[in-house]
Amino acid sequence: MTLSTDEGTLAPSQLPSSFLSVRDLKVHFPTVDGIVKATDGLSFELERGKTLGIVGESGSGKSVSSSTIMGLHRGSNAQISGQILLNGTDLLTISDEEMRQRRGSDVAMIFQDPLSSMHPYYKVGDQIAEAYRAHHQVSKKVARARAVEMLDRVGIPQPDRRADSYPHQFSGGMRQRAMIAMALINDPSLLIADEPTTALDVTVQAQILDLLQDLQRDFDAAIIIITHDLGVVAEMADDVLVMYAGRCVEYGSTNRLLTHPEMPYTWGLLSSVPDIAAPVDAKLIPVRGNPPSLLNPPAGCAFNPRCDHSSKVPGDRCFVELPELTPGRDGGSHLKRCHLENPDEVYAEEILPEIAPDLVEEPR
Repeated sequence: MTLSTDEGTLAPSQLPSSFLSVRDLKVHFPTVDGIVKATDGLSFELERGKTLGIVGESGSGKSVSSSTIMGLHRGSNAQISGQILLNGTDLLTISDEEMRQRRGSDVAMIFQDPLSSMHPYYKVGDQIAEAYRAHHQVSKKVARARAVEMLDRVGIPQPDRRADSYPHQFSGGMRQRAMIAMALINDPSLLIADEPTTALDVTVQAQILDLLQDLQRDFDAAIIIITHDLGVVAEMADDVLVMYAGRCVEYGSTNRLLTHPEMPYTWGLLSSVPDIAAPVDAKLIPVRGNPPSLLNPPAGCAFNPRCDHSSKVPGDRCFVELPELTPGRDGGSHLKRCHLENPDEVYAEEILPEIAPDLVEEPR
């Protein structure tokens, strides 16, 4: 995956091989109080067989950007601009009928709450079979057999019998597996998983993540996983996109971003994660304050009201100038949106000793 270093501009040499290219995506919602800029100039690319993790606090634009890829804001009052190229086709310009044909077959989504996403009055097997018949001219018998096959594929015990159960008769983990079966029944090439492990215990979480990885290998699908859990990102993602106030504020390979983050907001996310190796009396270091209003975001860097490092930037740039996405210190594909000149040094000297003192090298 590659990202632009300028708003809305992607490297042309990367476009032919990219399966999914999102370019300068803006999703704005008019309200009586003003324009809510839920996503404001988001660009990224994703290859088949790869996983992109999108992280950030609630309200940062993660789910809005992904639901826009699904075409779920069509017919609403949303003001959408930019491009969403899926295998060369711009999903923002095709007709509603063509989008309906692609939704479920080319691109599918696992929603955050499977209980509210499945109809309570219909059997689980019937709902999965209906998703298959929407894209294939087959009989109900054939569709049911395919639904049972997928339930078995995702690890539902006695799938033929459980296909006749209602959603409320499934446990949380089984409902999530059923949602995955519904999303994958048409072999989509792009799968969007919106908080797929929320409200599940850690054992079931691990099973769901293993299942997604196994199915990705089988179908060679590209996956976008939206989560607050950096542990899930470390387990699943090849690359990580950090969002704040509707924009990308940092991007990099998972290993690079988690070990050498260069944006203070990312530092805050990492310092908020408990360390099982830390002393029992160790304190978490949360990000102070609250996310900004997307109706009236702060001038300059949107993170400046919560940032403890703006004083290290000469003048008032953090408060008047929006930082661009620029390459990190490694000079590679790592990008960050910050005015700090030496963020890696600040992180190593001030942040790392607090959140992971065992990783700090002793002076020689």
